[in-house]
Amino acid sequence: MKYMNWLTQWLNIYVKPVVKQRTFEIYNGIVHKQLIPCLGDYGLNELLPAVLQKFTAELCLRYAINTVNGIVSVLKSSLKVARRTGVLNREYTDSIRMPKAREKEVSCFSLTEQKRIERAVFKSGKDRLFGIVLCLYTGLRIGELMSLQWADIDLRRCVLSVNKTCHDCWQNGVYVRLIDTPKTASSKRRIPIPKQLLPHLKAIKSRSQSTFVVSGNKGKDVPLRSYQKTFERLLKHEDIPHKGFHALRHTFATRALYRVQKGM
Repeated sequence: MKYMNWLTQWLNIYVKPVVKQRTFEIYNGIVHKQLIPCLGDYGLNELLPAVLQKFTAELCLRYAINTVNGIVSVLKSSLKVARRTGVLNREYTDSIRMPKAREKEVSCFSLTEQKRIERAVFKSGKDRLFGIVLCLYTGLRIGELMSLQWADIDLRRCVLSVNKTCHDCWQNGVYVRLIDTPKTASSKRRIPIPKQLLPHLKAIKSRSQSTFVVSGNKGKDVPLRSYQKTFERLLKHEDIPHKGFHALRHTFATRALYRVQKGM
């Protein structure tokens, strides 16, 4: 059996029924963009150590180590299932040697940069940008922010509940927001809302035409990638060095740790 034929079976029978939709999309993308083009024409029994190592080495020349790890993880999973189910007599994925990953520096905004971001958000007068400030003070991930609904916020008790996440998906040429369970079980949590944010939240809620805290004109959904791009433009406009949206979460954690150390 050719590897490409097995991958199709593996995805539909052993992956799709048991994983989240988002996870399946990631696996499916790796299979069709990486594994099938490079290894699909090999027979399963032809995927010997030298073939697998050459494939991995070529990936390392093109991608960051985390990306390579993700691709190789899918490769390993597919071949191990093939062996366990009797489709393949022996697989050699344990022989793959991976380069050591360099520790990634945690990036966050300085206090001065944070204040400039906050001023820019409030100066813009755009309600949807308030989500950026909310992340700075609650540590929400972007998927958690974009799936946050007004029903998840208790303004009287000053607390918000994180109980879901979301991601973008295009179905038949139409943007769809897919709501999913949180990243991990521990991701479900209740977060105190700083009191200085309450007046802004109340005002935005009174004007909102959506069940979601972050929304576009007339209550329309805002795609995650579009919101990330908006954040990038804000940083550029304020002449703040580029950092990914996740840096807001790192900034929240850094400030929280500082307050703990200072006994604040």
